Amino acid sequence: MTATAQKMARPTAAPEAALHTEALDVRIEGINLSYGSNHVLKDIDLDIHAGEFFAFLGPSGCGKTTLLRLIAGFNTADTGTVSVGGRDIGRLPPWKRDVGLVFQSYALWPHMNVAQNVAFGLEERGVARAEIRRRVGAALEIVGLSHLADRRPSQLSGGQQQRVALARTVVIEPKVLLLDEPLSNLDAKMRVQVRRELRDLQQRLGLTTIFVTHDQEEANTVCDRIAVMSDGIVQQVGTPMELYERPANLFVANFLGTANVVEGVVCGSGTARVFETTGGWRLPVASGAEVPAGARLVFRPQVARIVEGQAGVPALMGEVVRREFLGSLVRYGVASGGQEITVDEPFRPGQGQHEIGARVAVEVPMSAVLWLA
Repeated sequence: MTATAQKMARPTAAPEAALHTEALDVRIEGINLSYGSNHVLKDIDLDIHAGEFFAFLGPSGCGKTTLLRLIAGFNTADTGTVSVGGRDIGRLPPWKRDVGLVFQSYALWPHMNVAQNVAFGLEERGVARAEIRRRVGAALEIVGLSHLADRRPSQLSGGQQQRVALARTVVIEPKVLLLDEPLSNLDAKMRVQVRRELRDLQQRLGLTTIFVTHDQEEANTVCDRIAVMSDGIVQQVGTPMELYERPANLFVANFLGTANVVEGVVCGSGTARVFETTGGWRLPVASGAEVPAGARLVFRPQVARIVEGQAGVPALMGEVVRREFLGSLVRYGVASGGQEITVDEPFRPGQGQHEIGARVAVEVPMSAVLWLA
């Protein structure tokens, strides 16, 4: 290890300007990948825009990390191509792809100080000492760790270690930044702080960034668009609001936020159509609503309302069996027709709450429901 990175000079230019970054698009076409008989990625097609903060979101085992590592060059597809800025990188080794991967474990060298860890990739690439000094200084300035350049990883907090891992990746000036669940090792409060820092860093550098997470809140708060994945298949792509308001199927509706899913069948025709629930309640189907075969009635907890006494609109009758105070709202569970309906109501000081055991009606505005299979 050289002494290049041991003492850092603060860059005279703005740190973002001191590193050369370029926003390029990423195109994934026809990707299939199997491990033996296990088909892990199935016909993946994605277009990620230049400068976009994009997420692969899904449960454990859905293929999101496999896809990220494939972009990085650590996995090989059976079929399909991966292009960055129009260049097919599928046959290139990881170090020639111009992508930077921040590992979930951070993978910092414990015997090196912060500056040495950040400089490692540049030294392996044979970059000149003066250039290493300049770029390491800029990278540490960007993540706010210049004053900790001489510390060892063991002397840093989890959030600081995560920022060292980011600096080590940014310093090689990648065209695409890949983040593999970078917040999973942090406590809840630190995750909120660091995800804001991640978003700020991405916007300042303008880097195309792909973020893997199983946490819908993380994806919703930092990402421009999200690809929701399940069982190796991209279920839907869209902005956080699009996915929440217009989920393509039941999996997406349930994975992004809380959704009430009511079983039943549609009876009648034309303007006389009604949805008869398995609990025996009959709700009118809005005029012009498209109801796919086998669809369930789906609605979010905040669109419904609990009333005691006679309901003024279509409703599901039931009994309050759960009440949770969540600060800005009160979440109720209402047992109705063999299932529990979740209803969120704003908390207002001095306003009474519905008591456990109360017989109530859950009013459901039919214009706000979704019909999903």
